[in-house]
Amino acid sequence: MLIWLVILYLMVSIGVGLYAATRVRNVKDYVMAGRHLPLYIVTATVFATWFGAETVLGISARFVQEGLGGIVEDPFGASMCLILVGLFFASRLYRMNLITVGDYFRLRYNRTVEVLTSLAIITSYLGWVAAQITALGLVFSFITQGAISPGEGMVVGAVIVLVYTMFGGMWSVAMTDALQMTIIVFGMLYLAWLLSGMAGGVVMVIDHAVQANKFDFWPRMETRDILAFVGAAVTMMLGSIPQQDVFQRVMSAKSEKTAVRGALLGGILYFMFAFVPLFLAYSATLIDPGMVARLIDKDSQLILPTLIMEHTPVFAQVMFFGALLSAIMSTASGTLLAPSVTFAENILKGLIGHQSDRHFLWTMRTVVACFALIVTLFALKSSSSIYTMVGNAYKVTLVVAFVPLVSGLYWKRANTQGALFAISGGLSCWLLLEIFNPEGLWPPQLAGLLMSISGMVIGSLLPDLKSRRRISC
Repeated sequence: MLIWLVILYLMVSIGVGLYAATRVRNVKDYVMAGRHLPLYIVTATVFATWFGAETVLGISARFVQEGLGGIVEDPFGASMCLILVGLFFASRLYRMNLITVGDYFRLRYNRTVEVLTSLAIITSYLGWVAAQITALGLVFSFITQGAISPGEGMVVGAVIVLVYTMFGGMWSVAMTDALQMTIIVFGMLYLAWLLSGMAGGVVMVIDHAVQANKFDFWPRMETRDILAFVGAAVTMMLGSIPQQDVFQRVMSAKSEKTAVRGALLGGILYFMFAFVPLFLAYSATLIDPGMVARLIDKDSQLILPTLIMEHTPVFAQVMFFGALLSAIMSTASGTLLAPSVTFAENILKGLIGHQSDRHFLWTMRTVVACFALIVTLFALKSSSSIYTMVGNAYKVTLVVAFVPLVSGLYWKRANTQGALFAISGGLSCWLLLEIFNPEGLWPPQLAGLLMSISGMVIGSLLPDLKSRRRISC
């Protein structure tokens, strides 16, 4: 019964996505839903930006192991990212009427900066989308009790998401997000009510977590711990601000005010609901401590699904896996579309030259299909946890794209030379530390961010080196 209901849900999702595709008439419809989305859909789709596999499976598993101190990146950094976008970026970028965030770098700086930042943004999505595909494979294998292998599940999941994303673009992402957010909210709240009763009540679960020091959040007052904490916090908080999917979801709003409010509401709702999976997973330590002890080192991501399958009725299983699939698919569709659009608009367009709007729309759809194939192959080969894949995704955009974006918007003296210094300095510093000293005192991404800031300041204040060379010649 569970399997058939899951199949029915997947068919409904595909149907909604393909219906949304009927609204796509041009590139602007495909990328930004024609800028027609009302507040409730913008809020839903912004919320769905982060509420994916890492929230339900990754963060909850990390919390059971390490407590709040182990999940600084997400949900704390992730929710703050959306709030910062609403406060400082949504309004200014909305007025510019851009297709991608890469377009901003071209208009503010030049084509070289556009290409470099766009490549960084595209690369960052490899691990992020792969995490969602990995989770889909895990879920399909789990609910079929191994009849479908995780690898086969990844392929099936990727095809399902690809079908409606490729044809409907942002319209499909937005409409399926609205459906999926409804399922997530009701499903998670029902399960919280059910499992809290089985664990002895909400107070009992929270008291147990407090006694186990799971609510210890702040680092010890030692240099290494403080730097590690800050490095983890800024990775998603700042590194995901230049991401195309965040930009795309906010810029699809029907007005500037809707864009701002949707980003703020989506960030607040995400922060609130991200704690529900934490509660669900930790309640397992009271309901079935033996199961938790067995899975904690083997594969902690299976704690919550195993708890649901072994200790709840079929209706609760349907609600959980429906909410889980909703979370994964809503994130997967948006994160599949974003790098594909960025590659087509900011890389490929400059190489192939002018195309009619209709032909360029089909070029974008082709790129979506190609990127889906690449991330599926990457997911099949990767052995990293879902949380790790998602966390690593934002480091490259943190050290490459964040500083040029903020400086371009808020510092009049920022120029192309400064942007290039920021990109080269941040990227080289981060890569060198990741390769030669990843466990050193300074987290590589934090050192890369500081180097990027220094590069922007120095490069923008120095005389233009190209002009000096021309004068000397």
